[in-house]
Amino acid sequence: MSDDRSDRHRAGMGRQVERSERRKLRARQSPDRSVWFWLGMMGIVGWSVAVPTLIGLALGVWVDRHWPSRVSATLTGLVLGAAVGSAVAWFWVKRESGET
Repeated sequence: MSDDRSDRHRAGMGRQVERSERRKLRARQSPDRSVWFWLGMMGIVGWSVAVPTLIGLALGVWVDRHWPSRVSATLTGLVLGAAVGSAVAWFWVKRESGET
């Protein structure tokens, strides 16, 4: 009996995945993207740059407080965080534009 239930569960899950994939393909094929899509994209790009930048900054401040040196870990963390965030944002934009 449990095999029957798990088979039905797998079949239902397969239908959900298929519907989701069809929806994604339709959305990517439609040339007109709404204002909401672009607002969402700006939000994704903004957060994907801001979060790593702030994490790098916080780590840099922590390192500077615990191990002071002539090189500013705060600035290094800020630059590295911004670089990582920019790479993540580039990945998202490239993915959503359908180039991957």
